[in-house]
Amino acid sequence: MNYIVSNSAILTSLLLLSGSLAQAQTASPPKAQYEMDIGTVTGFGGMTGGMGSAMSMMFGGKNKPSRTLELRLGSRLAPTGGAASADHFPDAALKLGKSLPLMTPMTSAPEPSSRMPEKFERPQGRLLLFWGCGAKAAPGQPVVIDFAKVDAGQMPPGLFSTRVPVESGLTRANSKTYGSWPNQKSGKMPDSNASILGEHRVAGNYTPEMQFALTQDFMGPLNAQSSSVAGGATNLNWNSVSAATGYYAWAMGGKMTGEKMGDMVWWSSSMNRDFGAGLWDWLSPATVQRLIADKTVMPPTQTSCTIPAEVKAAAPQFMMGNLTAFGPEANFAYPPRPAKGVWNPEWTARARYRSTTSLLMGEGMEGMGGMSGNDQSDQPKKKPCKPSMMGALLGKSC
Repeated sequence: MNYIVSNSAILTSLLLLSGSLAQAQTASPPKAQYEMDIGTVTGFGGMTGGMGSAMSMMFGGKNKPSRTLELRLGSRLAPTGGAASADHFPDAALKLGKSLPLMTPMTSAPEPSSRMPEKFERPQGRLLLFWGCGAKAAPGQPVVIDFAKVDAGQMPPGLFSTRVPVESGLTRANSKTYGSWPNQKSGKMPDSNASILGEHRVAGNYTPEMQFALTQDFMGPLNAQSSSVAGGATNLNWNSVSAATGYYAWAMGGKMTGEKMGDMVWWSSSMNRDFGAGLWDWLSPATVQRLIADKTVMPPTQTSCTIPAEVKAAAPQFMMGNLTAFGPEANFAYPPRPAKGVWNPEWTARARYRSTTSLLMGEGMEGMGGMSGNDQSDQPKKKPCKPSMMGALLGKSC
């Protein structure tokens, strides 16, 4: 079967927009769609070296980048000749064997609930929201969410962004037949020397055979550092990553009250009040470009951001940061879209890229589990408490 080389002009989104084309061209949905999420991870999220790697990170070292891969196949077709079966056959440079099996779940996963667990303990204190790069927080900050005033069992209102889209993808729920990798049968991630470049083929009994070639390899690793500056602000600096379309950073911290979390702090690099939603996910280059224009995402030329002094003052004990480099996107379709007339694609495929890193910020190492190594006592130690921001939001404390 012929394969279609990547062309940025062939975007899957055109399937939804085709009705508005000047030529009044019509298009039918493809029989099958394929998605590849190709990631590079460093920092705490990418540690693969156990305690040694963790200690190296704590004292300014670097851990090897990890590479991640997620595959999803969704089809409008029912399987033929028995149970659903499909495989991804990658180029040998990926070093994951001859094929990656795309397993079909027996039942769809339950929809995530927007309510808190039944045994919900109301979090203590408040959540303080800051945003924007600069030595000082802009007027009107922080926005304070008092957990004592939040209805039991509900997420705090206004916590997450509604302006930044969560770009939909393939799921068991929106496909007649579905398969994904990694899964319980196979799930070893690519090693640091692997390459995603080259020919890829997808074949199975519920999809047309797909063939395409990737010309963009895994993105380079992000290496971020933080440093305190006069006046109490924190500088966040990182290396420029080739192929990055934009950057987004966030930090979470808190102030302990005895053994429980008191005030919690959440900062976003956006110059608008935008937290979460698609900013924690994969975003297309077109969406990133729009978000750069309204200063929600930092441009690819930017390699530093100053976290306001008020953030550190509100979270003096510990703060963890995260940085994302959004990446390019490759789109494929067969047959290619004609200049005019009806388009009946057999299949479409999309490969998305990003690179992320996480780091401890400031000097409050004791707040992340007491791993600073300063205590030389021979006395038995009680297992240290590890407060977490998400745990506190769910009412879980030490």
